[in-house]
Amino acid sequence: MKVCIAEKPSVAREIASILGASTKRDGYYEGNGYAITYTFGHLCTLKEPNDYKPYWKSWDLNNLPMLPEKFETKVVSNSGIQKQFKIVKSLFDKADVVINCGDAGQEGELIQRWVMNEANYKGEVKRLWISSLTAEAIKEGFENLKPASDYDNLYYAGFSRAIGDWLLGMNATRLYTVKHGGYKQVLSVGRVQTPTLAMVVSRFKAIENFKPQPYWELQTLYRETLFSYEDGRFLKKEDGEALANKVKESDFEIESITKKKGKEYAPKLFDLTGLQVYCNTKFGFSADETLKIVQKLYEQKVVTYPRVDTTFLPNDIYPKVSGILQKLTNYSKLTQPILGKKIRKSTKVFNDKKVTDHHAIIPTGIQINLQYNQQQVYDIIVKRFIAVFYDDCLVSNTTVIGKASDVSFKTTGKEILEKGWRIIFENANAKEKESGILPTFEKGEKGPHEPSFLEKETKPPKQFTEASLLRAMETAGKQVDDEDMRELMKENGIGRPSTRANIIETLFKRKYIKRNKKQVLPTVTGIQLIDTIQNDLLKSAELTGSWEKQLKDIEKGAFSAGAFIKNMKRMVDALVYEVRSETKRANISHAVTVKNRKAKAVKKAAAGITAETCPKCKQGLILKGKTAYGCSGYKAGCNFVMPFSYANKKISEKQYIRLLQKGSTVNLKGFKTDSGTLEGLLRFDEAFNLKLEPKKTSKKAKLDELSCPKCKKGIVIKGRTAYGCSNYKSGCDFKVTFDAVRTKVNGQKPTKELVHSILNGSI
Repeated sequence: MKVCIAEKPSVAREIASILGASTKRDGYYEGNGYAITYTFGHLCTLKEPNDYKPYWKSWDLNNLPMLPEKFETKVVSNSGIQKQFKIVKSLFDKADVVINCGDAGQEGELIQRWVMNEANYKGEVKRLWISSLTAEAIKEGFENLKPASDYDNLYYAGFSRAIGDWLLGMNATRLYTVKHGGYKQVLSVGRVQTPTLAMVVSRFKAIENFKPQPYWELQTLYRETLFSYEDGRFLKKEDGEALANKVKESDFEIESITKKKGKEYAPKLFDLTGLQVYCNTKFGFSADETLKIVQKLYEQKVVTYPRVDTTFLPNDIYPKVSGILQKLTNYSKLTQPILGKKIRKSTKVFNDKKVTDHHAIIPTGIQINLQYNQQQVYDIIVKRFIAVFYDDCLVSNTTVIGKASDVSFKTTGKEILEKGWRIIFENANAKEKESGILPTFEKGEKGPHEPSFLEKETKPPKQFTEASLLRAMETAGKQVDDEDMRELMKENGIGRPSTRANIIETLFKRKYIKRNKKQVLPTVTGIQLIDTIQNDLLKSAELTGSWEKQLKDIEKGAFSAGAFIKNMKRMVDALVYEVRSETKRANISHAVTVKNRKAKAVKKAAAGITAETCPKCKQGLILKGKTAYGCSGYKAGCNFVMPFSYANKKISEKQYIRLLQKGSTVNLKGFKTDSGTLEGLLRFDEAFNLKLEPKKTSKKAKLDELSCPKCKKGIVIKGRTAYGCSNYKSGCDFKVTFDAVRTKVNGQKPTKELVHSILNGSI
């Protein structure tokens, strides 16, 4: 009997239907000479410390480091899992050959190998290696079963990863918890999670400690186009000021116009990290949500295997492209233009050297009804796939150099000559953006211009979002925007595409990081932990990236699993000695931090305004007198006062607290002044005396409105095909068509000012 073992019951069911194993048994399917059974993810796991030595159960510094001579596995202690394992073992005992149908990746290989080892199966093993769950792919996979030995290195890499995580996780977590953990606090430390947390903390601190540096920019406006000083910004005001004064003296002259044709290539196909980044940025999905959605799409057979780290396809996929495109009937408007001719084959898409176990995520051609969020993810995968077979987008990049008083200025713009692949991503409902389109300039033309010399400040780096954190994990913390460069750095990233989302979710669950809208910020506990860890090996993304590189090399057969484990044991041994020798104890506790924060908030709320600091002297606290609030530092000369009533209106304590904390009260009614009763808000003036700021009731300046040039009573309004007058019901027949306006714009930048002047001059 041939026994197939899949990773999930749903996958086993698909395989059984194709192999003709139609009889459902307890824990497996049977028929046509096959038994198709399954795991529920991990049936087996590495043994716990106390399974090796009973005294290792105790969290005691004297028991560290825990370094088992040989690592062993056991069946997970869950009654349902143990029952399924017995069924699998009984089938293995009768098997002539076992076919490993686990997910075609490192984790999938490890899951099934551990089950076979634990079941003590010694017979022949074949490997089903497929990239999608379509009937066609499964049939093709069974026709081309591989020897299990082809994937030994993949298993060694998976086993080494699990052992490395055990060695560091078990030892370092106990080490830091016992040494530095406070009340009810386990300090979880891990090979990937700790450097990831360190990146978030480092970015947060860089922003907190950032000191803006002033700089100055010299620009000039000529024909509604902004030109910037060619040599960039000024770090000294006086350097730029002299030039700013100089350029006012003469007209602006166009020196040169350079047009350079170029190509913009279609966005790369998705790997898992790229898809997670896109979905976080565009749809706000967390990395974990995107992984669950695309995994479901894979199980529904509509996309290929998702846990991949390549954006390329192998050459043997090319003959299947036409068939996939033809099946995508819901996208026929997009596929039709490329199906009528030879489908282009680019090395930016097809490259056997860039593909190992799996290729980029692409559609299979199967179409079904999907839930809304699934459809969003599926749609962008399909569109990326179609786009790579379209022509490149042809652009003309224009650089214009101008001069005023021998000072050079530059502006750049872009013109799309042929849209190519851009057609795929056009949104019919979105308004066309005009940015970057330049008016027609001629060399030697001159005219008046408006120079400006502005002071600006350098800006801090941005806090991480899940999207940017995933990219940082992919490149081991290095900022890499170029796609080709990022591709080269993938081998040195931290974590694997399939586990990065889980690492981020783990940091959230352990209260080391938190969400602030899209931002990912460290908690007090997360900052304390990273500050406490002195060992750079634990915190360095680059060093963790180098471990990932070694694991990749084990997979390729270029590095020994034994050497990797030996190095990890040596590192853990040194780490234990180092931390045990530390004299200070951090006493980190998230529970205590939360408790203290709540107590402080309750105390402050109970104290009310008397807990606030004087805004004038910054030394004393607010006191409550008989007729006013004052400062406890009045004996030292602070004369700060807030009367209970201002302009014959009683001001509540709550409003004064708001004034002290936020700089103003809300708008209040009933202030009695010489000009009558007013509504307004209270602020402090420069001397910290109260001042009333009346509510602005003046009509908003209607800068965008234009009076009708004909009747002078109505305003110009925009219709479907023309501009008209709002007073049309009273008989005003003012009308200027959009085509007439476009003719008069004649290639210039269509600003509001220009359109208004055209409309004014049309009568």
